Amino acid sequence: MEVWKYIGENENIILWSIIGLIWLVAGIVILIVIIRLIRKNRDRKLLNSVTSLNRGTKSERHLVLQLLKHGVPEQTIFHDLCVEKKNGEFSQIDIVVATTEGIIVFEVKDFSGWIFGNGNHSHWTKVLSYGKKKYRFYNPIKQNKGHIEILRKQLKQFENIPFFSIIVFYGNCELKEINFVPKGTYLVKFPRIFEVLKLIKKNNEAAPYNNKREIVEFLKQAALRGESVSTQEKHIENINDMLGKDRIFN
Repeated sequence: MEVWKYIGENENIILWSIIGLIWLVAGIVILIVIIRLIRKNRDRKLLNSVTSLNRGTKSERHLVLQLLKHGVPEQTIFHDLCVEKKNGEFSQIDIVVATTEGIIVFEVKDFSGWIFGNGNHSHWTKVLSYGKKKYRFYNPIKQNKGHIEILRKQLKQFENIPFFSIIVFYGNCELKEINFVPKGTYLVKFPRIFEVLKLIKKNNEAAPYNNKREIVEFLKQAALRGESVSTQEKHIENINDMLGKDRIFN
């Protein structure tokens, strides 16, 4: 009887130990979920200080959020801008940051595979499946250069302020062979973006701004214009007209 009593007591101890362990694990899981929800809510509020949660691409929003988390003031970050050109069309710009050293214009790309390109060529190539699939796309250096040229024409003081072009690559891609990258232009995988920002700050003097309020107001209005449904529709219409797919009869 003593033996059975001893075994029974041990079984109870083991049972309560298992129950305690289950509660402990459940508590840890609940705590992790709560922490993640708090962080997610905090990130949403932080992102909302600059842009809407549904604007642009996921990668663009991620970059905006990381800029904020690394101390870039929210008043200097502008996302999803629409800048009107002289012909009445619009140029869509992913992200602009006004810094002490000048205006940084970001073009965000989501790519997979190997990237091959030349700064002087109109198109680049991305290679997938170890060379089995190849796709051409418009040179992002030229694309962002075009954005900067349009911006320069908007304000008189932009003529004397340095502009920096940063093309940020997200996704499982590798910059395999890129040649002839112009001065003031940077190509970077996202994890190294802050190295580039530090480099720009280190190698450049303060820009000769003469009216910072004018620049902030212009960029703010461009970002608000990008939120307009009618502007978005017109921009899409312009792109479709440029591609001319509706004029192909096969």
